[in-house]
Amino acid sequence: MKLFSTIEAQQRQNLLVLFATGLLFWSGLASMLPTLPPYIEDLGGTKQQVGMVMGCFAIGLLLFRPKLGHLADQRSRKLVVIIGTIVAAIAPLGYLVADSIGLLMVLRAFHGISIAAFTTGYLALVADLSPVRQRGELIGYMSLVTPVGMALGPALGGLLQGAAGYTALFLFSGGLGFLAAVCASQVGEPERVQVSQQKTAQPTLKTIWRLLTSPRLRIPATVLLLVGLAFGSLSTFIALFIRETGINLNAGWFFTAAAIASFMMRLVAGRASDRYGRGLFITGSLICYGLSMVLISQARSPQAFLLAGFIEGAGAGTLLPMMIALISDRSSGTERGQVFAACISGFDLGIAIAGPVFGAIADPLGYEGIFTLMAGLTFLALMIFITQSSKNLSHSLRFATGRERDIYALDNRI
Repeated sequence: MKLFSTIEAQQRQNLLVLFATGLLFWSGLASMLPTLPPYIEDLGGTKQQVGMVMGCFAIGLLLFRPKLGHLADQRSRKLVVIIGTIVAAIAPLGYLVADSIGLLMVLRAFHGISIAAFTTGYLALVADLSPVRQRGELIGYMSLVTPVGMALGPALGGLLQGAAGYTALFLFSGGLGFLAAVCASQVGEPERVQVSQQKTAQPTLKTIWRLLTSPRLRIPATVLLLVGLAFGSLSTFIALFIRETGINLNAGWFFTAAAIASFMMRLVAGRASDRYGRGLFITGSLICYGLSMVLISQARSPQAFLLAGFIEGAGAGTLLPMMIALISDRSSGTERGQVFAACISGFDLGIAIAGPVFGAIADPLGYEGIFTLMAGLTFLALMIFITQSSKNLSHSLRFATGRERDIYALDNRI
């Protein structure tokens, strides 16, 4: 791969080890995705309680991501990655002994720390190692760990749970988290990243709010919030919706279809965005995401659900890497951990709100109504991005359609 020929051998080795770490982490995390909502329901949880338990995952994200972002900037990206993998190894074991909805909520909140730590450290480290002119391409390639893990994890988890039960599934997930921690310990972090020369105070709500409301970050954070609502609803209710329709389809295959599309898009979108700009690809991804929500709401066959999953994966596989690249363009190395933490918290908040809020209206609205509403919110995110992503409407329209560079990029060579 021509891209990696421009990177030093030691950096190349570190990236490969980091990639293996991410693959193990996401496979373990995703292995429980299609089976956990039915598990909660089997323990006696109502639709609202399923939403509350799944939404608690984001509590750990929201509470700990700012502090972990600060830790990544001031101490070590690698340390934060290791924290995430250790939590991913421990949390699934807790599900083995959980016998109440309350305990499951606590465990889900603790489990949320894993993503808060891993994604913050992983993304910041990848961005630090990326040449500016090839940042989108390298982030796209390194983010492939997510769709590959999401393709393998749910399918393996669903098959394992069906054959051997929940205990085997939780042990499998925890084991992959442990292996990820071992790999993470072998990553050699460059000295220039380990300790920031500029020490800053611990982040406060005021400093986080200042970051989120700055012109360069407020629209990415808002879009991620709205898409987070859609993703949170999808991960919480899709397995239950499929089961309610009576269709003979393992929900894990929905996520596998999404992961395949996500993989395909990440291979090409990152490199193309370095040439044509991030805006065009973010716009296209939001269109795909909204369309997928419409298709899910109307799906009544395995083929329809798989098609919707494929389109959702295409949208997610483009949106998240492009947003990460956009945020990287708009932040400096000394603040990147905190900027990632602040902006991605919008996505976390959407996930946190989706489960309990839409779980509360699942009975009167129905799953079909929930996904129709998610389609509306996603298209709202599209309108906001097209009209507000740059300094005024004219610049925003041109940036969102690939006809103008990002005026907020700190290095405008992109």
